Amino acid sequence: MERRHVLIGAAAGAAVGALTSLPRPAHATPPPPDQVDSAFLAVLTEHSNDQVPQELSRYASQLATGSPRGLARTLRRLAAAYVWPDSQYHHDRSLVTPMRDLTQALVDRQHSDGTYDIGNLHSPPDTSFAMQDITQIWSILTEDAQAQTRAIRLQLQKVMRLASSGLRAGGVHTPNHRWELCAAMARIHQLFPDPKLVDRIDQWLAEGIDIDSDGMYSERSSTYASEVSNISLLAMAWALDRPELREPVRANLEATFTLLEPNGEVETVHSRRQDQKGLRDLWWYLLQLREIALLDGDGRHAQAVADILDRGTGELGDFLPDVIQRPELTAELPAPTSPVSDGTVHLPGSDLIRHRFGTRTSSVFGGTDYPQIPVIASGLSTNPTFAKFRSGAAILDSVRLSPRFFSTGHFRSDGLEVLGESRYRLFSELKVPYHLPLPAEHRREDADYALTDEGRFWAKMDFGHRPKHTVDLATEIIVTVADDGLDLDIDFAGAATTWTLELAFRPGGTLSGVEATDNDDEFHLVEGTGTYTVGDDVIEFGPGTGSGSISMDPGERYTYLGGHVDAAGTKVYLTGATPGQFTVTIRG
Repeated sequence: MERRHVLIGAAAGAAVGALTSLPRPAHATPPPPDQVDSAFLAVLTEHSNDQVPQELSRYASQLATGSPRGLARTLRRLAAAYVWPDSQYHHDRSLVTPMRDLTQALVDRQHSDGTYDIGNLHSPPDTSFAMQDITQIWSILTEDAQAQTRAIRLQLQKVMRLASSGLRAGGVHTPNHRWELCAAMARIHQLFPDPKLVDRIDQWLAEGIDIDSDGMYSERSSTYASEVSNISLLAMAWALDRPELREPVRANLEATFTLLEPNGEVETVHSRRQDQKGLRDLWWYLLQLREIALLDGDGRHAQAVADILDRGTGELGDFLPDVIQRPELTAELPAPTSPVSDGTVHLPGSDLIRHRFGTRTSSVFGGTDYPQIPVIASGLSTNPTFAKFRSGAAILDSVRLSPRFFSTGHFRSDGLEVLGESRYRLFSELKVPYHLPLPAEHRREDADYALTDEGRFWAKMDFGHRPKHTVDLATEIIVTVADDGLDLDIDFAGAATTWTLELAFRPGGTLSGVEATDNDDEFHLVEGTGTYTVGDDVIEFGPGTGSGSISMDPGERYTYLGGHVDAAGTKVYLTGATPGQFTVTIRG
């Protein structure tokens, strides 16, 4: 990344040292000028400079249609550039009117109870997201103390004071909302002390932080860990001077190192939130990693920070307001050491195996919630991907299996069993019922039977009281993890039907050894071995298992509502029939 703006240590120290007068814990002091990480500040400054023209070009439309969270984030970006002495927009008067307009919009949209409508109506948690930004905006503008921003500061102060009552009285929807709400109250309390806010924070904290022994929050989501739970706990630890609240963050960052891919992505297959279907990058963790690196002298966190900055991707300018408000975070980091090491890690709370060997990584996943809670819903882990493999730039993003069995959908394992070193068992047993006549004691003369769920659909048939016979299909997958790939030994027992195995590769490579289908980017491995090549990196897979019909039925719970759970990418299918056993080898 080209660096157009480089700070020297003395200049950076002066810039940071200019912003030190607001209330903050005694230990939070800026570093001496010769110990400021000027290269880090240069990157944040450059990215902030790049954000400003984008925000100026769109802020007018935001005033009419943008959410209060979006308005606050835009205002935060402009305010940081305005107060930062090394920004090319430092005290630029062209930013003042947009900041005034954005502030007025935040005033106008606030309800009398202090909350905002942000997707949800009168939403305390969504208001908290905006309020964390607003407290920072007020703080850095107040420290800067320019006459041109006095009206903005007065308006924002009213917004925060009104919001405090709504946040104190309000509730939440999801686990991470609790900590966002508490962090917003802690920030307001730090600026305008109110013991009632602390009392409410303590009520929420008394429930306990929802983190397991693996270092995973209950939602198992990289998105909500990095954007909400971690930063909220760190904000409370700082604003309330409660260092014990950093412990869950330390644990989660340790888990994140386990999930880290060589290209900076973070594994999310086990998530219970939206990111179970997508990609997540480490850059979101930048300031969390930096804070723990400085507190603990931990070079692993320092290396992760350096890698993020070297890649230069992400909205890195959004971290500038944080370091303006907390100049202690600008100190030079300890000497870097690798945050990852070769070997296998088992995360039992998620039934997830992670294996690394150089630039090769494997994931084996058996921890969906579906076997215990057969529902497709937000907040549940339902991703049917059970294995992944990477060899450098050649990436197999997903391995999925779908038997054609009464529209029950993909194979989802009922847990993960460790059989021995590098061997793991995934298992599922489906029993689809045929329902027999009701026993005499449960018959009704009016035939108005209870509306009940039989596992796939609902009907007024009182399914729970009916005897039944079932058609069964058991699926067992033994996964053997090697340094250079995976062996999948798949065994079906029970009903005679067909199956399809799907390998979904990251787009950008070249396939060989496979046959085209009628659909673009979908291929069939009928026999022999296939390869997927990206540059010098190759993944080999096979052997093919015949020319059977391809059918990746997501299941009736999706199709009835017109939904889908399709894997993204370039897909290769293997097909066959049950019962029986077959083996697929994946090597890179």
